[in-house]
Amino acid sequence: MAEQTQSPPAPPPLPARLADPVPAIAGGTALWFLAFLVVLLFFRERTTLLWTCLSGGGLGLLGYGIFRWQRSAARRGSRTAQQGLVE
Repeated sequence: MAEQTQSPPAPPPLPARLADPVPAIAGGTALWFLAFLVVLLFFRERTTLLWTCLSGGGLGLLGYGIFRWQRSAARRGSRTAQQGLVE
């Protein structure tokens, strides 16, 4: 007798507040800039830490800009936009 296999049910979609990456991006970027201020105030002689924190914050801003650019392209319906970014 042939067994019939059923695929498991699809998981429920995430709530909108958990699916939105903006708070994580903004929070991570803010933490990098906060770390930069702490290093600037208390550990100024550690230039590697200073530049690491500043670079982390700058890359967070750059990443957020790219994310917004891709999201606006997805809203416009651009063929080359990433899928799944539209709210």
